[in-house]
Amino acid sequence: MKNNVWLLQLKKSNWCYFTAFLLVNTFIFRASAQQGVQDSTISQGEGIYSVFKKFENLKFSGYIQPQFQVAQSAGTPSFAGGDFAANSNSRFMLRRGRVRMEYTMLHKDNLPSVSFAFQFDINERRIQIRDFYGKIYENRFNKFHLTTGMFSRPFGFEVNYSSSQRESPERGRMSQTLFRNERDLGLMLSLEPQRKDDALKNLRIEAGLFNGTGVAAPTDYDSHKDFIGRVSLKPTEVAKNLTFSGSVSHYNGGMRQFGKQVYRLHNTATGPVFQVDSAETNIGKIATRRYYGADVQLKILNKWGTTELRGEFITGRQPGLASTSEVPAIEPIAEEVTIINNQPFTRKVNLPIYHRKFNGAYFYLIQDIKTNRDQIAIKYDWYDPNQEVKNREIGRPGDNTTEADIKFSTLSGGYIHNFNNNVRLTIWYDWVKNQATQLPKYSHDYKDNILTIRMMYRF
Repeated sequence: MKNNVWLLQLKKSNWCYFTAFLLVNTFIFRASAQQGVQDSTISQGEGIYSVFKKFENLKFSGYIQPQFQVAQSAGTPSFAGGDFAANSNSRFMLRRGRVRMEYTMLHKDNLPSVSFAFQFDINERRIQIRDFYGKIYENRFNKFHLTTGMFSRPFGFEVNYSSSQRESPERGRMSQTLFRNERDLGLMLSLEPQRKDDALKNLRIEAGLFNGTGVAAPTDYDSHKDFIGRVSLKPTEVAKNLTFSGSVSHYNGGMRQFGKQVYRLHNTATGPVFQVDSAETNIGKIATRRYYGADVQLKILNKWGTTELRGEFITGRQPGLASTSEVPAIEPIAEEVTIINNQPFTRKVNLPIYHRKFNGAYFYLIQDIKTNRDQIAIKYDWYDPNQEVKNREIGRPGDNTTEADIKFSTLSGGYIHNFNNNVRLTIWYDWVKNQATQLPKYSHDYKDNILTIRMMYRF
């Protein structure tokens, strides 16, 4: 009997030990598991943090600009987003859809060391690269950087002023003709101090070499490179409530003459005439492309908000074609059909180059209405592609002048409402005037005024 009781007590004590063992081990296992989860979470957090630190200077931005336009007449040729279709005088369009990524690697004192950026333009018509460049900064004096790739040409103010910030829907006719799509492939050395306490912090000097054919060109069709230089004063307070900025720019380049026919304007007894020079020595020469420009910007703080005045003037020499004063983006050739023995034969011929002296300008008046949430703006611009021929001298029989020699001026204005930092409404009207010429289409002012209503969304 005693043995049975002892055995029963032993069994109970063993069960208690076994139960205690299980509880202790369960506690230890759970504690270890919890500690493992915490360690794993810490490890993952450290990993995410390191990735975040690596890409904290990676920035994304973009905007879209859907708009509606009405022109005075169907098929209007226009610099407000491209020509209208032959049988249309109104259209919805996605003017721009931009996506931009920019990354900056910082050196000590949070100053840039290396950066790169790319930007695409996406709309209902195409996808096109806008920016694709890298910058390397010197970090000894923190004053210079080198840019290589595709980027905006360093000339003037309007060419470099972002379409997400500009008050008018489009750049002026002059800027669009001289610098189609604004960008080009090349390299540029810049003096632009990075330290805020640098004595030259408000100065920027840029000098670069470029293909000259622009972003739309499939390739550079000659080996000649164009030089562009600009000296700028960044916005500087010159008096109480008055800020001034401006720059001077120079473009020195040209394009190869592939054919022997070159047209230059000469004064004759009957008036200015384009006369052809067909010397064989013209082939391979560089047709001069040379611009001189200056721009200023003034901001005045007053009880109505901010009043801003801008102006820019450019003059120089421009090689072009009979039909356009714009420098060709591709080799200027055309197909010519000849009949031999009643059979058509097609051959490619080089188009003649036309040399013209031009000038152009624009002027802005922008007024905030109490705050920059609401603004009114007025703009006047002109572009005279051939300042040596005027009005009814253009289109005179035998003088070889064309639509490419007509001076256009545009008075425009509108209302801008910023719903917030991300949404903007622009209502803008362009009154476009051309010289009255002897050309049938432009014997009087062509009806090409345009109303633009645009929404912009940006992030």
